[in-house]
Amino acid sequence: MTTLLVPSRAEVTIGYAPMLQQFHPDDAIRHCVEAAEVGFGGVVLSDHFQPWLPQQGNASFMWSVMGALGQRVSVPLLGVTTPGYRSHPAVTAQAAATIAALYPGRFQLGLGAGQSVNEHIVAEYWPPASERVERLFEAVDLVRKLLGSSRRDVRHDGDHFRFEAARLWTLPDEPPPVVVATSGPVAARRAGRVADGIITVQSTPDRLQLMLERFEAGVTESQSSGPRRRMIQLHVSWAPTREQALRNARDEWAHGGLRFPTADIRSPYDIALMTRHVSDDDLTDRMLISAEPDEHRAHIQRYVDLGFDHVYVHNVGRNQSEFIQMYATHILPQIGSRS
Repeated sequence: MTTLLVPSRAEVTIGYAPMLQQFHPDDAIRHCVEAAEVGFGGVVLSDHFQPWLPQQGNASFMWSVMGALGQRVSVPLLGVTTPGYRSHPAVTAQAAATIAALYPGRFQLGLGAGQSVNEHIVAEYWPPASERVERLFEAVDLVRKLLGSSRRDVRHDGDHFRFEAARLWTLPDEPPPVVVATSGPVAARRAGRVADGIITVQSTPDRLQLMLERFEAGVTESQSSGPRRRMIQLHVSWAPTREQALRNARDEWAHGGLRFPTADIRSPYDIALMTRHVSDDDLTDRMLISAEPDEHRAHIQRYVDLGFDHVYVHNVGRNQSEFIQMYATHILPQIGSRS
């Protein structure tokens, strides 16, 4: 069994995760500024073409928001997207290089296999999971080649993507770290071989432990140097009362209680229909729903103890400013490091 290194308190970053599906970009940026000002150590944005549920009401373009946000905060930025469907991996690499050039040393790129609700809109067909993983790692290879191309042309003739002899003309001095978004142990091992880290989502401790062990095995197999990031995004619901926190979860993030994968579902309206059968117990089993700061602190600490060094927290309700201030007072001084 691979030995995992549990990060010390000083090495842990507690980041903020606004959902662009829930807020107008002006409001999302305002919340990110609030979070950075009180001590959250980073911001993660995810790239959605549609919201999960119709009532969430938004799906702004991540790259535009990221460019504007970097002008307002000085914390590290992580953008998670899916290359190869709505945009060719070369376009993803160009966007990432531009953000990294604007904000040297502050941008990290996350690449994932994607969700049909976002990607099916332009694809001729939505491939099965095994093919999506193969497409992802081929895209990771091409994106990394382009980000590190300097003044050399790149050619690529792969199973899923083609790229003529060309290079990126605007590049940062150092390529941004590339992390793989995954929830599976097989992909985690491959990520350890080829990427600078992983980002995953809340799951059972046993599954997350296995993922981290497989990731560490991949790092060992890669025989490459450099820091590796072990990131996780957590969905929580906080409000002044537990009853309100539960209502927020039910109203805004009911799909979080679904007990089956949603990667193949195409429409927010279909997902909304499926959530009619989500119970309060389903929600409380899948995310922390609590008004108690101590419970939030213990919840985050469990993932730090597993070995994650970056924990990005998303409060599923609309009460973002209250949540940010509560975490600033009760959570961040005990866990994590300020930028």
